[in-house]
Formats: sequence, C-alpha cells, structure tokens
Amino acid sequence: MEEVQLRGRAAVPVLTTAAMTVSMLPLFLLGALSPALVREFGIARPLLGVLVTAGFGVAVVLSLVIGPVVDAVGPRRSLVVLFAASAVALTVFASAPHYAVLVLAVALGGVPQALANPSTNKLIAASVPAPRRASTLGIKQSGVQLGAFAAGLPLAWLADGVDWRLAVAVASGVALSAAFACAAQPADPAPVRLPPLRFALTADAVIWRLAGFSVLLGSGIAAVNTYVALFATEELGFGATAAAGLVAVLGVVGIACRVLWSRVAGTSPGRVLVRLSAAAVLAPVLLLLGMPWLAVVVVGGCAVAANALSMVLVVAASRGPELGRHSALVSAGFFAGFAVGPPVFGLLGYTAGWVLVAVEFAAAALVAWRTR
Repeated sequence: MEEVQLRGRAAVPVLTTAAMTVSMLPLFLLGALSPALVREFGIARPLLGVLVTAGFGVAVVLSLVIGPVVDAVGPRRSLVVLFAASAVALTVFASAPHYAVLVLAVALGGVPQALANPSTNKLIAASVPAPRRASTLGIKQSGVQLGAFAAGLPLAWLADGVDWRLAVAVASGVALSAAFACAAQPADPAPVRLPPLRFALTADAVIWRLAGFSVLLGSGIAAVNTYVALFATEELGFGATAAAGLVAVLGVVGIACRVLWSRVAGTSPGRVLVRLSAAAVLAPVLLLLGMPWLAVVVVGGCAVAANALSMVLVVAASRGPELGRHSALVSAGFFAGFAVGPPVFGLLGYTAGWVLVAVEFAAAALVAWRTR
C-alpha cells in the first residue's frame, strides 16, 4: 500500500502539469495556427477572437458550478474526464470541415479548461506536503505555457511541413494517452457522491479581488496569445513558422518563470504579484514599437508568471473544503478575461488593441496592490 501511495505522489506533478497543458492547447493552437486558419476558413480577424470566446465562455459558466463537482467526484477521476474531454475537443478541431464546427470544437474545450485548476489544486493539496505545495503549484501552472511551447514549435512545424490538421490530431492522441495513464493511478480514497449543483459565488473579499485581477490579466494575456502571430505576419512581415515561434518563446519563458517566481516569492507572493503585473505593461509597448520577441519574453516572464502566483494565493487563502470552490471562482475570472479580451481586440485593431492590453495589465497591477 505504501508503495502505491508513493507512486501516486510521484505522479502528481506530472499529471497536474499535463492536465494544465492539454486543457489550454486549443487556445494556443488558435494563436499559433491563426494564419492557416484565417486562410483556410476565410474568416475575418474579429471571428478569430470569437473562437476564443466560445471556449472560455463555456469555461466561465462551468467554473461557477465545477468546484463542488470536483469535491464530490474526486480529483483523480476529474482528471480522467479532463483528459478525455480534451481528446474529444481536439479530434473535432482536427476534423472541422468549416468554421461552425471549429467553434463547436473550441467550445467543447471549455470543459477541460473549467476542470483544470479545481482538480489539480485539490490533488496537490491532498497529496503534497505543505512546504512543497508552492513549488509544485508553480510546476503545475507551467503546464499552461508548456502548451504554448508545444503549439508554437513542434506542432506548428508539423503544421507548416505537413498539415495543420495532422498537428491537432497528434495533440488529441497525446490527451487520450494521458487519460489512460491517469486512469491507471491509485483511485481517489473517497467514493463518488452526488454533487450539489449550485453556483459557487460565496467567497472572502481576497478571493473576489483575485477573481477581478484574473479578469484583467486574462484579457491581456489572451489578446497576446491569440493575435501576436497574426500581427507578426500581417504587420511585421514574419513567415508562418517564425510567427508561431513567438508563441513558443512565450511558452518557454512562461514555464521557467512560473516555476521560478512560485519558488522565490516566499512569504510575500502578493507583493511579487504587484511587481509582475506592473512590469507586464511593457509588453504591448514593445509590440507597438515592432519588437515582438522582447514583448513575448515580457508576457511570459511577468503576466503569465503572475497568473501562477494568483493560484498560490488561492491555495494559501483557502481552507480544505473551500479550495475547489475558490479555485473555480478565480479560474472563472481568468476565463472571463480570455472570453472578452480577444474579440474586443479584434474589433479595435492592432494599435488600439495593444494600448488596451497595456491598460488591462496596469489595472491588474492596481487590483493586485489592493490584494497584497
């Protein structure tokens, strides 16, 4: 029995990181493959943002009820559902014959997005000793940016060299393999019970501030993720592969900095959150100046890392029975930002859009200052 428990604990960082990776892959694939998608489906720039809204709109609604569901079903079972739902969404994405089906595929991707933080946070809280939780959460949150790297480098190269549909199908196969790997892990100790289906809207003031912070931060990050590759091809003369490389660089820097800042923030994650959010304002300025490589480094190193620290604060501010609900509520704020940011950016255009991103990051820093 002890050996099984140790095996399960050793798998926790791997499973939770993989869950964050596949849950966000549709978003990063939309950004990295945006030139090919715009060309094949003949869609206008704002409609690319509508695709993102479809997925995150579903994630927002589900996040308001998913916390109690994860508590009742168990984190390991919830992760199996997450991986399976991701595989289905990516399969529909890969086979989409027209834009409407692509919208459906991304909307299905809202299910694993809603499950990701409540299930992974709960598994870490139950399996990892308190002194190691912050670093494990940082590793887990870096999985989101691992998805950006995968979409922007190996999958984008496969899409450019062979076909974008094959690249998405490979991602679907990875998600399905992860579902089987997760199902083979030690079962949740508690039996499944019927979850209370109610909106998780009760929380302390600090949780609501973190949710508001996440709306602002998510709006800015989503706009960069969705449009930076298309901006590079349309305005800066980048080729498709080089433009997708911007998403990959954002992912690599985000991976390193999420782990780094989660470890070095120590007992003052709120103060570090303020500084990272404020520093992120530099990114859209660099994009307006035509320096996209530096801009994505700033987004990955500051804005993306700030999102990881917000989850560290959620875990620190929540008692055991509240963790799933609080994680879901803050995630709903982040997803709401992702749902709103890209379509508004698409309507504004590049110059006004990058200015709006700067305002969103600055406002996020102000909210973080109130939350510290």
